[in-house]
Amino acid sequence: MTNFPMHSIETAPEASKPSLEALNSAFGFIPNIAGAMATSPVLIGSLTDLFARVHGGNFNEAEIQILLLTNAVTNNAEWAVAFHSYLAIAEGIDAETVTSIRDGALPEDAKHAALSKLTRTLIEKRGGLGSVEKREFLDAGYDESRLLEVVAVLAASTITNYTANITQPPLETTFQPHAWQTGRR
Repeated sequence: MTNFPMHSIETAPEASKPSLEALNSAFGFIPNIAGAMATSPVLIGSLTDLFARVHGGNFNEAEIQILLLTNAVTNNAEWAVAFHSYLAIAEGIDAETVTSIRDGALPEDAKHAALSKLTRTLIEKRGGLGSVEKREFLDAGYDESRLLEVVAVLAASTITNYTANITQPPLETTFQPHAWQTGRR
């Protein structure tokens, strides 16, 4: 088993430092997953570029967290489930909704359910949405641009989810109350 380093700004490859600085500025700390990603400047740079676009898009932060948490659960990414559970609650998503998603169920709120269902379906069907699935999302009050924007959020999430599954970073103390194990859903 490979033990991946958890880089800091000081220990990271030179080309990874700007990305770590950007994440430190956004979160007030460098998440362990980013420390692991910094081993590859291409990977960490791809994440921060996409991160900036996703968080500057048309979804509000609560909606983004619904998407990211659903993706983490669907990809069985334990670190990311804990991280996005914490962030979802911080963005005002109620604990019942977070628990529903963590358990593989849909939120009760119709728009949140549409987001969660669409992103889970995209992962499970590898992008192969049918016309009924597209229509359900649009009928929930979203437009075609947001349907496509979900793909960008999914791409950002896939970067962290897959990296977390490969590197298995330790879970920060702050996120430990939200620890989750695969097989739960």
